[in-house]
This record gives sequence, structure tokens and C-alpha cells, in this order.
Amino acid sequence: MADITRDVLIVGAGAAGTTAANELRRAGLSVVVLEARDRVGGRLWTDVIDGAMLEIGGQWVSPDQDALIETIDELGLETFSRYREGDSVYIGPDGARHRFTGEMFPVSPETEKVIAEITERLDAMVAEIDPDRPYAHPQAAEWDSVTWDAWLRGQTDDDEAVRNLAFATGSAMLTKPTHAFSLLQSLLMAASAGSYSNLVDADFILDKRVVGGLQQVPLLLAERLGDDVLLNQPVRTLEWDDSGVTATTDSLTVRARYAILAHAPVLYDRISFVPSLPRRQHQMHQHLSMGFVIKVHAVYDRPFWREQGLSGTAFSPYELSHEAYDNTNHGDERGTLVGFVSDQNADDLFELTATERRERILESLSHYYGPEAKNPVVYYESDWGTEEWTRGAYAASFDMGGLHRYGKDLRTPVGPIHFACSDLAGAGYQHVDGAIRMGRLAAAQILEADRGDASDAVLVEAAADGA
Repeated sequence: MADITRDVLIVGAGAAGTTAANELRRAGLSVVVLEARDRVGGRLWTDVIDGAMLEIGGQWVSPDQDALIETIDELGLETFSRYREGDSVYIGPDGARHRFTGEMFPVSPETEKVIAEITERLDAMVAEIDPDRPYAHPQAAEWDSVTWDAWLRGQTDDDEAVRNLAFATGSAMLTKPTHAFSLLQSLLMAASAGSYSNLVDADFILDKRVVGGLQQVPLLLAERLGDDVLLNQPVRTLEWDDSGVTATTDSLTVRARYAILAHAPVLYDRISFVPSLPRRQHQMHQHLSMGFVIKVHAVYDRPFWREQGLSGTAFSPYELSHEAYDNTNHGDERGTLVGFVSDQNADDLFELTATERRERILESLSHYYGPEAKNPVVYYESDWGTEEWTRGAYAASFDMGGLHRYGKDLRTPVGPIHFACSDLAGAGYQHVDGAIRMGRLAAAQILEADRGDASDAVLVEAAADGA
């Protein structure tokens, strides 16, 4: 078994891990990144399926994501805007298809008024939330003890308004049923994007894509690290004390002064810690779980919906695919639609055969775009729930009451072990922007600790000289 010694061991070669590694290397520390998968990128993954380039994982860039935008610019990558010319489509409770423009769905004037009033109320609440410290709000405990669904239904008895308000943080982002997470967790999701209004504005939150795919961010960052990124190396055991860590994989032993776990928290229990992590972490990690969503890619010989004057943007809380967008690649003559099937609906679909699942999903897309949507030339379902080193999508969130109870310790280092991934972020929560921010934060924590250790060593040496 080979031995490696570095200043810092990083577990996970996604955006958080590769960012932290580059920050530490720039500061003069040696690093090694161990990745369990056979590729770099984590939940970012661009692949060619049946001749079509698909972004199987994360892909969008919004204008508030400063850390990601800085990184994209620094890496010399180009972005392009999502196609959005023409009408959007909304399907109401009666199954009727409505074309519309603007942000507000074409609902009745009464429902529109309710949605606007509750959105204003939510924006005011979100403005009081510090995304890095949501648990510190005076009403955190209260807001963490009521479900998102129950709170909305306490504001109005208009079911269509509730469904439209609920799915922005439920099906669309946290990808859990709205009765399974709290109002506080929903407010954090909105605060991470700047406001609830930002979160429900598709033109804001799904603004741009990277030419060639967003996975290029961690790929290019990993290139700079060269041979210090090792694939197919799941960490089996992590021994730790105040002097550092020793990690073992199936073929390596790595000794380092510090470690960063830069992967989803639902995977912490795949590592045997010696000694065990403190009680607080054991309890906290049991209250975090992944959501689940199927990302559906349908490629056609041309973007036929544009011929109908449609932007490709479609929504309905009553459809199997609750939202869909034009996802055509930059410079591609073919047209691509991406749709999403979330939480319970996604679970139910996997009770079916692959053929039945495809038929159901394409039938739902045809309700938005017409019968031509049923006949793609390439069809693919991103199923992150089957990924051994991910286990869901998009990210982890707390169960009821967990955020105010454990949130303050989510990023707290344990001895030499630090934590970094998008699941732990405030701004940019669940996004690559948040992963980059957390990678920078963990690197800064280690550099600060390292300076402290160096100062302590100088004081000890001076005391010894004086003696």
C-alpha cells in the first residue's frame, strides 16, 4: 500500500474540493484530493449520450452567483443565455394549456392577488434571514416547527395559489414533498438566492449556461492540481487527533495535518472515523437527507417549439413534469428540452418499467409543447438516486426542526477535519456557487489554523530558548 504525506487531504473532487485545493496550493500548502468516483466533478457531469452532449448534473448560472461567475471568468470559460424568446406555457388545475408572458402565471385575478400578497410577505421574511445563520432569527424555532405546506395553507384556502407558491422551494429546489420540510428551511432556500422573488423568477435563477458544460469548472481546477488528484479512491477509514489525520483507501495511506470532507453530508457515514465523530455530528448528520428529482433530457431534430412562438419555458404544479425549459446547446441545430419530475412523483415513476416511465414523462411534456414532444431522437433520465457517491438530488436539507437545532454546527470543524460542499452553503446553497464559497471558506479556516499553529510553535521555541 502506497504512502502519501501532504499538508491537507481533501476528500471529493467536485467544485468545493478542487476550489479548496487550489486555494491552499496558492498559499503554499501541499494537497492531495481523493475522489471515490472514476471522474472529477461530483454533481457536475457533462457527457455525450447517443451523440448528444447533455449536462447530467448542475448547469445554470444566475447573476447573483458571484463566486461562480468569478471562477468562470478566471478559467476563461464562456457563457450563453438560456433561450427565452416567445411565450411560456402554464397548465392549470383543469388541464387547460395557457400561453403567457411575464413572471405571473395566467391564473384568475383572485388567485393572482393571493400569490402576489404572499410573495410580498415571504420577501419581507426572507429579507430578515441571514443565509449563513438562519437559525439565529428570533422566530427560527417557531418557523422550523411548521411545515412549508402547513404555513402556506394557513395563509390562504386558495389551493392553486398554494401549489404555485409551494413548488418553487419544494419540487423545484429542495425536491421533497412540501410537508417534509419546514418554513425555515424554505426561507433559507429563498435567502440563498437573495429573495423569494428571485427564486421563482426563471429568467433570474436559470439565466445562463457555460459553453461546453459547467463540469468544466472542476475539470479545469483539477487540471491545475495535476497528479495530486487521485480517482477511484474512496476513503474507508479516517483516523484523527490534534496532530492530524491518516486516511486509508483500498490502495493508499495518506497522512496530513488537516482534512476537508468536500462531499455530500449523507456520505459521511461511508467513512469509519477513528475515534468516532462527536455526538453532536452523529446526531446532526442523521437529520440531513437528500431530495430526489429526475432530470429529463429530450433532444429533437430541431427546436420545434420555437416555430410555435414558444420559449420552451413551462410550468404546472399539476403535471408530472412540473417544469421544463429550452435546453438547446450553444450552436446546436438540434433542440433540447429539459424537464423535471420531483419527490413523490419521481419515486412513483421508478415503480414502472423504463418504457412506461419514458411514455409517462413524454406524455407530460406533450401537454406543454404538443404531440411532437413525444418523439425525441435522444432521450435520457438523470437519476442521481442510483449514484453510489451521491444518493439523491439536488442536495441535502434538514428534516423538520433540524435546521434551528443543528444549523450552527453544520460547518464547525472537528479537530483537524473541516467540511465543505454546496449542501452547507448559505448564499449559493445547493448550487456550484455555494460549493465554491464553501471550498474557499474551508481553505481559509485551515490557513488561519495553520498560522495559529505556526505562531504557537514560535512561542514554544522562544520559551525553550529562554529557559
